[in-house]
Amino acid sequence: MKLTTGQRLVMIGDSITDGERKFPQGEGLFQGVGKGYVAFVDTLLQAAYPELAIRVTNMGIGGNTVRDLESRWQTDVLDLKPDWLSVMIGINDVWRQFDQPTIPESHVLPDEYETKLERLAASALPGLKGLVVMSPFYLEPNADDRMRRRMDEYGQAARRVAERCGAVFVDVQAAFAPLLEHVHPTTIASDRVHPNWTGHLLIARAFLRTIEFDWTRMQ
Repeated sequence: MKLTTGQRLVMIGDSITDGERKFPQGEGLFQGVGKGYVAFVDTLLQAAYPELAIRVTNMGIGGNTVRDLESRWQTDVLDLKPDWLSVMIGINDVWRQFDQPTIPESHVLPDEYETKLERLAASALPGLKGLVVMSPFYLEPNADDRMRRRMDEYGQAARRVAERCGAVFVDVQAAFAPLLEHVHPTTIASDRVHPNWTGHLLIARAFLRTIEFDWTRMQ
């Protein structure tokens, strides 16, 4: 596995990452890391690799866009001195264009999203052992749906940022595709954005695969 002994993994993003985590820093006892994919990542790392004593810190905040990440990047990422950093942002950047169409100042358009995401990622690189960039997603199997099509644009932007920064990329949208061949999106998320535990487990699995988690350790 890519993470090694005593390393700290900080995971930052919006409500999907947040998952009702503890504040000011999401870690520790009593579901401090929240109840979403970060919790699955933390639990599986602790169960499969107890000897590594990996520290997982959840810094997601509901409703955030890449602008919000920019405003808190110093305190919520750089000051924490992570060894590994995972970033998943973009859902609200897209969503506000659809649920607040008459409030354009709340819209983060593609160029701004990509520029800011790359600037943030690049600023963290000097202190990192590894960086993971995760795509935003929308639980809609029809790629021609307007919001899904827009979300895919941001997913491709995230992929380009990952490539330019030498980061590991997690295509979260693709991780849901096999499940969506068999169930309606509302089975996973009533609003097609905030997934149930099945959805969060799929996100965690996609993340763990990219860091070369050894699943035989769970047998």
